[in-house]
Amino acid sequence: MNSKTRGSTARKAKEGLRVTGMYVFLVVICVVIIYPILWIIFSSFNPSQSMFSSTLIPKEMSLSNYVWLFTSPDSDYLLWFCNSMKISLTVMVLQVALVSFTAYAYSRFSFRGKKFGLLIFMVLQILPLTSAMIAFYALGILLGLVQNHAHAYLIAIYVGSAIPGNTYLVKGYLDNIPKELDEAAYLDGAGNFTTFFLIVMPLAKPILAVQALWAFMTPLQDFVIAKLIIREPELNTLAVGLQSFVSGSMTGGTQMQFTKFAAGSLLIALPIALLYIFLQKYLISGLTAGGTKG
Repeated sequence: MNSKTRGSTARKAKEGLRVTGMYVFLVVICVVIIYPILWIIFSSFNPSQSMFSSTLIPKEMSLSNYVWLFTSPDSDYLLWFCNSMKISLTVMVLQVALVSFTAYAYSRFSFRGKKFGLLIFMVLQILPLTSAMIAFYALGILLGLVQNHAHAYLIAIYVGSAIPGNTYLVKGYLDNIPKELDEAAYLDGAGNFTTFFLIVMPLAKPILAVQALWAFMTPLQDFVIAKLIIREPELNTLAVGLQSFVSGSMTGGTQMQFTKFAAGSLLIALPIALLYIFLQKYLISGLTAGGTKG
């Protein structure tokens, strides 16, 4: 076997090891991701309340946990679900609307302080929402929003905190829409609002779909801010309410209802999945777009 053949064989062996290692890594990642999901799914059908089971698939499967969530007088799950949907839908509409206006202004108009404003937006998006928890709480107490308008205050926090980063993202997408379209619309007699609603926004549907999905998911997934602001049990969101199942507060600390928690948390994915299916045709191009520019 000459050196050229040996070199080719070595390269093939090296490439084979690389591909094998990649597949092994992907399999491990899939197991790490899929196993907890399967555990939650099968736990939700477990009639007992134990966190642990001798097998992944319970020996007896039942819908009792789901039935309990919606029919038991001790369950406020439907109330929590309605609270979360109200907040999520409102946040989604307001966030998409406000981010659209601000991103359009930064993309299409020149004004004093534009670069400084974008710089501030870039800095603000680096800071996590939880870094302002104390400020949010203190301001809410001083204005009486925590005591009297907890849901409205939560909506304001979610929407306001998302504007800087999302404006920067949507602006990057709008920058790629040719301004010649705006100029052609102006020549035809269209004003700024007509151009915004009939020319630019229809072309920006992919990035707006991404914004809508993110905005809808945030209140459903957030526990820390909601727990800080909400003080009345009847105002609980799903994340805050479900925490009472595993903290034992629902049963006075005597029992932790892990399987009911699994059933309730699994149902949170349903509205997100439905919205994803509805927006799916826009999401692929939207998720790969929006890179900042200039």
